[in-house]
Amino acid sequence: MATEAAPQPRLDIISDAICPWCYIGKHQLERALPVLAEQGLNFEVHWHAFQLNPDMPEEGRDRAAYRLAKFGTAEKSRELDARIVEAGAAVGLTIRPELMRRTPNTVAAHRVLWLADRRGVQNEVAEALFAAYFTEGEDIGDPATLARVAASGGLPEAETAAFLRTEEGRKDVLAEDAMARQSGINGVPSFTMAGHVLFSGAVPAETMVEAFARAWSILGRSAA
Repeated sequence: MATEAAPQPRLDIISDAICPWCYIGKHQLERALPVLAEQGLNFEVHWHAFQLNPDMPEEGRDRAAYRLAKFGTAEKSRELDARIVEAGAAVGLTIRPELMRRTPNTVAAHRVLWLADRRGVQNEVAEALFAAYFTEGEDIGDPATLARVAASGGLPEAETAAFLRTEEGRKDVLAEDAMARQSGINGVPSFTMAGHVLFSGAVPAETMVEAFARAWSILGRSAA
């Protein structure tokens, strides 16, 4: 009689490509995963859509003007940027706000991640998008830029460019965004397992190890 295979550990991360804490959280996660693997927990990671700015025009906005309207003063914006730069440096990231000229609409970026998941390179493309925006100051709302950046993560540039000329994946990523909001999520990154939100935020790797191992011991039987 065949033995039923045990469910494989899986993490689902709700995030946005222009969320600095999502980028920092990704690198904390990458510190945590090898420790978990030593415990016999080899997690499969999937990224899901959330829009920090769901009302952002499709063409995006000038970042300085947008943040001035959002935070009230340029000084407040600079203070927040400085905090992000410091937190990024703590996990080996170079975040360069001075290069970030536009705040994009991220639906197209989420669609690219949707495609990347189906091609088995989602984590690599997520990294490429984060780095392009936060380190290189690229406009990741621009289709041509997205196609070029995605190619560095393993998605063929021509395929991505053609994909972005369609509407494929749009309903799916908008549905993910809506589902997250309906579930009460209003901050990212949010880490979920077997349909349960474990926590939100770029917590230290050591905290992730403890939380994921404990959650899997409880939820693993029902995880798919």
